[in-house]
Amino acid sequence: MDRRLLVLALGMFALGTDSFVVAGVLPQISRAFQVSIEAAGQMTTVYAITYALMAPTLAAFAARVPRKVLLLSSLVLFVLANLATAVAPSFTVALITRALAGLGAAMFAPTATGAAAMMVPPEKRGFALSVVIAGLTGATALGSPIGAVIGGLGDWRWTMVFVSALAAGSAIGVWALLSHIALPPKVSLAQRVAPIADPRVALTLASTLLYMTGQFTIYTYFMVVFDRVLSGNTLLIGALMVLWGSCGTACNLFVGRLIDSIGNRRAIVTMLVILAAVLATLQWSGAHLWTTAIALAVWGSVGWGLLVPQQHRLVLLAPQSAPVVLGLNTSFTYLGVTAAGLIGAVGIRTVDGHHLGVIGAVFAVAAIGVAELASWRIKAHRPTGAAGLKAA
Repeated sequence: MDRRLLVLALGMFALGTDSFVVAGVLPQISRAFQVSIEAAGQMTTVYAITYALMAPTLAAFAARVPRKVLLLSSLVLFVLANLATAVAPSFTVALITRALAGLGAAMFAPTATGAAAMMVPPEKRGFALSVVIAGLTGATALGSPIGAVIGGLGDWRWTMVFVSALAAGSAIGVWALLSHIALPPKVSLAQRVAPIADPRVALTLASTLLYMTGQFTIYTYFMVVFDRVLSGNTLLIGALMVLWGSCGTACNLFVGRLIDSIGNRRAIVTMLVILAAVLATLQWSGAHLWTTAIALAVWGSVGWGLLVPQQHRLVLLAPQSAPVVLGLNTSFTYLGVTAAGLIGAVGIRTVDGHHLGVIGAVFAVAAIGVAELASWRIKAHRPTGAAGLKAA
């Protein structure tokens, strides 16, 4: 295993942890700043919207900056921003520092994946990318639960310190192990967003946005939706978050082979239907520990498992610009997280936190419709032969 890839994976692990860990310490943040739980949830929203909008923009405008310089700069900004959040004297300052952390993440993520592809031979690029991206997905299984436990046993501010320490470790590794990395071909911002002009790509991205909005409407307010079971038990909070993330990670490994057998359309529709059903019934399953555990295991599996067939579909649609469309899919993922923070806040005020699952299910159902519309457009453009049939 190339140690440089592990260094980049550690950085992605820090970014992923920072993306999702706030959900586990939301009540502590609410109390510390004397704001409502809905307002505290906007710390996730601010981070996500900055990441979503700035990642493709910075990747285009910083295309000529040496990769090592850009990686180190982004990690330093990320570390300082999270430390600033840890000592923020007010909620307003905390929101500003969360935006700066999102900016650092937006600089690092596309640079790290691009660097991973450039530092290995062409025949090993798929493996290199999988290692780096595993850091991001692994954060849902380990990073966020660990951060939540640290915040529960101590103070939520130590959770931010924990995230900073992870990123600092990555920065040290980048400084020590990464020498010159060839610059990737320059891709302008216009070229990066051009694939959206293809209705098939646009509809696929829209389905990502919808189902991510649906599931993160619940996850952002995890402590509210499942408060009947959690009762402030720090270790239980961590265990259930580990269950959610671990099932998602495991499903990602399985779904790839499933797609080869049944195609991405069936995989997408099946998992969206299951996701909608699980979210719609959370108001009942979230009332008891064992039903909550089962719901989280299924939800984590299909919610994160959907990433693979969605990415598979995008790559088939635009193989010549695969890195661009995959980057757009990540941006739409974080736009969904952004919308979820706002929608969940309104939902808590209007229908009660225990019913957020119904709102999430509505978005999942909408995602089914949009995904099927994308399938219809794909079928209309499908070449004859088995390969075209499999792609649909």
